[in-house]
Amino acid sequence: MKKLLVSLSMFSIFLGVNAQTSSDPGAKKILDGVSTKFKTFKAVQAGFTLKVEDGKGKVQGVQQGTVNMKGQKYKVNIGGKESKEIFSDGSNTWTYDKAANEVTISKVDASASSITPQKLFTNFYDKDFLYKLNGEKKVGAKTVQEIEMTPTDKTKTFHKVYVMVDKAAQTLYSTVVLDKNGNKYTYTVNNINGKAVVSDGVFIFDQKKYPGVEVVDLR
Repeated sequence: MKKLLVSLSMFSIFLGVNAQTSSDPGAKKILDGVSTKFKTFKAVQAGFTLKVEDGKGKVQGVQQGTVNMKGQKYKVNIGGKESKEIFSDGSNTWTYDKAANEVTISKVDASASSITPQKLFTNFYDKDFLYKLNGEKKVGAKTVQEIEMTPTDKTKTFHKVYVMVDKAAQTLYSTVVLDKNGNKYTYTVNNINGKAVVSDGVFIFDQKKYPGVEVVDLR
């Protein structure tokens, strides 16, 4: 989970909607298309993989997960040794640690810098980046468009981000973050269902389903 949160914190740079005028208009058109397509979905279910590699290319960890999204609500399940569940109803966020049988409750941060799964799928580009379209390539049966993003703030802990867009589906395929320590974080969307039927109760932590859970309320 720690590695996942490190990767997600890097994605916080993708939260704005204003692009640099000196960025590639072709790349902006593609990113705008992804954002527009995602916003047509009433509810979404998606599966993802996070892979973390060191500077020598050695895999440090791989985690599988699923995410449900509806409006500003979401639920994330993360498997593996660091199994977690994250619930958010738009007002509160519950982070459940299975190993510790502990849930931490906090208020949703409404600031522009807050991280939500919805933002990862939509406005992942902003005024803090210059970006360009590197072209297309085949990944299995998919044709993906690679967009190279460079932060304008050189004090950032990363120096390059590569966003891959599924050309036919107009959805995010993967994001690769290269940090200054040589580490590589690859976040891949394995599947996405934009016609999912998800009840609102999914996004609320039901304490009765977690016997003996310790509650840490930070609200």
